[in-house]
Amino acid sequence: MLGKARTMKLLFDTHALFWFLDGDPKLSESARQAISAPDVSLVASAVSAWEFANKARIGKWPEVQRFAERFTEYAQDQQIALLSVSAEHARHAGLMPGDHRDPFDRMLAAQSEIEQMPLVTADPVFRVFGTKTIW
Repeated sequence: MLGKARTMKLLFDTHALFWFLDGDPKLSESARQAISAPDVSLVASAVSAWEFANKARIGKWPEVQRFAERFTEYAQDQQIALLSVSAEHARHAGLMPGDHRDPFDRMLAAQSEIEQMPLVTADPVFRVFGTKTIW
C-alpha cells in the first residue's frame, strides 16, 4: 500500500517573500526550484505583513508599500498560506539565545523551528539561531 506523499512546507523570510512576489532575480535559483517543487506548500508569516507595513510606514523600504497594503490578497493570489503568531512562537522567540535583536528575524526563526519549516532566506543571521534554511 502506498502512503500519501508528504508535502513539505517552506516559510518565507520577509525579503525572500518580497523577491518572490515582485519577481526579483535576487531570489536564488535553488530557492526558486524549492518553491516550485510540486510537493511544496508555501507559507508566509504574519510577521512579514508587520515588517512590510512597518518599513513602508517609516520610509525604510518604500518598494513594499503595495504588498503592505494588500498582503492577504497577494498571498491568496500566489497560494501562500498565512501563519499567525502564537504565544508559543512569541515565548520561543524571546527566549532564543544570541545577541541578534531584530524582532522580525527572531520570530521567523522561532516559527521555522516550532513549525518545522525550512526558512527561505539569503540572510546569514539565521545561522546564529541554527535555523534550517534554503537558499
